[in-house]
Amino acid sequence: MATYAPAHHSLPHGHGHHELPPVSHWWKRAGWWTASGIIFGLVIVAFFRAVFEQTPLWEAKTYVGIAAITGTIGFLIGIGCFDWWAGWMIGRKVDYHDHSLHGARTWRDYLRVNTDHKVIGVQYLVVVFTFLCVAGAFAELLRTELARPGQQFADGETFNGFTSAHAIIMILLFVIPAFAGLANFVLPLMIGAKDMAFPRLNALSVWMLPPAGILFLIGALIEPFSSGWTAYPPLALQGGIGQTLFQVGVQVAGASSIMTAVNFLVTIATMRAPGMTVWRMPLLVWANATTSALVVFGTPFIAGSQFMTMFDAVMGTHFFDSANGGDVVMYQHVFWFYSHPAVYIMVLPGFGIISEIISTFSRKPIFGYRAIAFSTIAIAILGFSVWAHHMYVAGMAPWLRVPMMITTVVIAVPTGVKVFSWLGTLWRGKIRLKTPMLFALGFLFTFVLGGLTGVYLGTVPVDIHLSDTYFVVAHLHYVLFGGAAFTIFAGVYYWFPKMTGRMYNETLGKWHFWITFVGMQLTFMPQHWAGMQGMPRRVADYDPRFADVNLASTIGSFLIVIGTVVFFYNMITSWRSGERAPWNPWRAKTLEWLVSSPPSIFNFDTAPQVVGSPYNYGVPGARHAIVFAPEEIGGESTEQGDRPIVVVANETVASTALLDEVRERAQERLWRFELIVPRGATERSAAERRLATALAVLREAGVVADGRVVDGGPLDAIAARPEDTHEVILATYRPGESQWMRHDMVDRLRKAADVPLTHVVVTRSEAREPLGGPAVTHLLVLACDAAGTPGLTDALVARADREPISVTVACPLGLAGATWSEEAGARRAAAVARVRAAVDRLHDAGIAAQGEVIDGDAAAAVATLIPVHAPAEVVLAEELAGSRGAAQAAAGEVAVTTLSTTTAGA
Repeated sequence: MATYAPAHHSLPHGHGHHELPPVSHWWKRAGWWTASGIIFGLVIVAFFRAVFEQTPLWEAKTYVGIAAITGTIGFLIGIGCFDWWAGWMIGRKVDYHDHSLHGARTWRDYLRVNTDHKVIGVQYLVVVFTFLCVAGAFAELLRTELARPGQQFADGETFNGFTSAHAIIMILLFVIPAFAGLANFVLPLMIGAKDMAFPRLNALSVWMLPPAGILFLIGALIEPFSSGWTAYPPLALQGGIGQTLFQVGVQVAGASSIMTAVNFLVTIATMRAPGMTVWRMPLLVWANATTSALVVFGTPFIAGSQFMTMFDAVMGTHFFDSANGGDVVMYQHVFWFYSHPAVYIMVLPGFGIISEIISTFSRKPIFGYRAIAFSTIAIAILGFSVWAHHMYVAGMAPWLRVPMMITTVVIAVPTGVKVFSWLGTLWRGKIRLKTPMLFALGFLFTFVLGGLTGVYLGTVPVDIHLSDTYFVVAHLHYVLFGGAAFTIFAGVYYWFPKMTGRMYNETLGKWHFWITFVGMQLTFMPQHWAGMQGMPRRVADYDPRFADVNLASTIGSFLIVIGTVVFFYNMITSWRSGERAPWNPWRAKTLEWLVSSPPSIFNFDTAPQVVGSPYNYGVPGARHAIVFAPEEIGGESTEQGDRPIVVVANETVASTALLDEVRERAQERLWRFELIVPRGATERSAAERRLATALAVLREAGVVADGRVVDGGPLDAIAARPEDTHEVILATYRPGESQWMRHDMVDRLRKAADVPLTHVVVTRSEAREPLGGPAVTHLLVLACDAAGTPGLTDALVARADREPISVTVACPLGLAGATWSEEAGARRAAAVARVRAAVDRLHDAGIAAQGEVIDGDAAAAVATLIPVHAPAEVVLAEELAGSRGAAQAAAGEVAVTTLSTTTAGA
């Protein structure tokens, strides 16, 4: 199925569009506002401390905490997140449909505030993968320190600071927002919406992430927060300004997460396309709706725990200060009441991604759709009942251990339902092992192992033995790296063509998977053994008996880095110069694949009508939705098998470069091809000969193709294309050589076509090069004085009208030996001119031709050229009929015929 979706850059920005300041304006303003916010925070703290006679006047954590908050607000104001709201609050007339900040025309538009959910999705992913590099760098510092016993470069305090920074950045600034970025791009498309419910709130949420990350990073580098990502008191109360920046950063990242979750919930609840009932929603939508509910209900708990901890450290309260009546264990209850559901916040969206990918690449309806949907809800509900299994050794009430152990084991049931549903979908499916599918299968393997070790850790006696050992580290990373990061990579590869309009490099994608998969197993599998043998976590040094295990883990972590480098190289180069992506390279059913790649600025011209399940693979006549298009392109566009790829070419239509491109696309066995030849000033008969030759070559290769000649130029050919055209391939000479390649013709054609357009550049020599193979009869034509005459051309045209031919015109001069006299040179020059004229005449008549001049006689020419050009037949012009016997002897099994150059016949 396809829908009318103009090229992403071709639409105006909509209502209220006006010329925006350059990107530098926003960043300069952000710099000034950030600096002003920091100064304001410092001044206001100094003022109030002086007024209330607080001593000493300088208290670093207080100043830093307030300045971090005001500086973050200043950055958000300066970058433009509040401009529209500010205008509304001060009574300025504002346009509720102002789309001046909507959509991206150039890459610079990604560097400013934008309200387009697709741009925001890409911004999310760029930001979070930047922080993946930061968190990964901290991880490599940890693994390098642990590569061998003893202290290499970090003491215990610094080591724990790196551990805390790695964990909190990876969780709050990579895993959770990466899922938000993917969902931001695809979720509105999946439900048939034109955007998110609150686009300006959506923009604010993504621009809160950079300040949060910078706060974490500054805190880690200036004064490491060594209390771990859990920030347990009393360690968190003893930390310096790094701990304060950590606490503010958690608030900023948490607020961003809540804004995104509210936006998703409202969008899913109110903006689904007509006909999209809850039981027709893709499972990724179910997963994001459930995750968003977890975020909205759970995140305030961690925000509250960090606020209270910061108040204890900065304002002198005693919520968790045991020396003054505070309850340290209560912090852990509040913290884990959010943080265990946060594990499902970090994996439930991944479950949704896996459901989409496994069904698509197995070519089967998802097994147990409703079971997966209900199990998602069950996981969310049960997730709030298992928090205390993290606290078996924390000093909590002993009676609470057993019920928490029971709920921990029970929550494995809905997860098992999902796993068996995925396996049922894979069973006897037509599996295609593309990169997204490899990561999906890798996820299944690692997550199931992580889940099994989680069952052990959920039982009281085993957990008491393994608590705070490397067994816990291994379990956590099998669940979060194998369970979350693998699904993020799978999702990025799966939707990369839709996001960028380009295909990634499949070979590099598979290399990324295998290097990462092996590296992951080598890094974390040995840690199970180390933990069972008693190696504690969060230590910078260890007993030498664990040296080999840690060295293996460090080597594995370096492999993960190598795999990640391959990933970034693949993404960057493919985005810049990858193959143009068709609308639906995976033949998926969900709505995001029924629009162009990348989608148009508002996704759909008219709300689609959902009529069935999104996973009806292999069900005859089934479809997910009807997508409406404007009347001028034919109204409703419906799902069809073998949608056409239209090839627009004239003199280049029978060139090897173009036909190789078509043959390569045909290997996907998804498309039929229609060759449209706009004849322009060319004789119709010449265009028809070229077309017949190209179709003959394609038919011989098993490619389903037909074609026609149309009057006019390439724009007329675009107008004559079928309504359900999947893609247009335009073949021309180089710019400057082609009569078409003027006045930005490619852009004009792309806008006229409203589908992906691939431009194939063909050289003049390639266009004239004769085609070989059984479908085209290649003739070696020997002519001397007749080479440049119309009679020869007419005779060969008459032959071409009966069957597709290509020609090598050879002129045997009959010179004895290597003669370099002036007379011989003149004869050669005259022969070259005649042959060139013959080749030009044949090309103009639509026959691919090339020329040769041979010093010897006809027999020598035949003997020399047959091994080079492998003709199916040798043709002698009438003037050389007397040489037929010698030529036949030289030709061997190749037939030799005579061609009359005075009549159009042989």
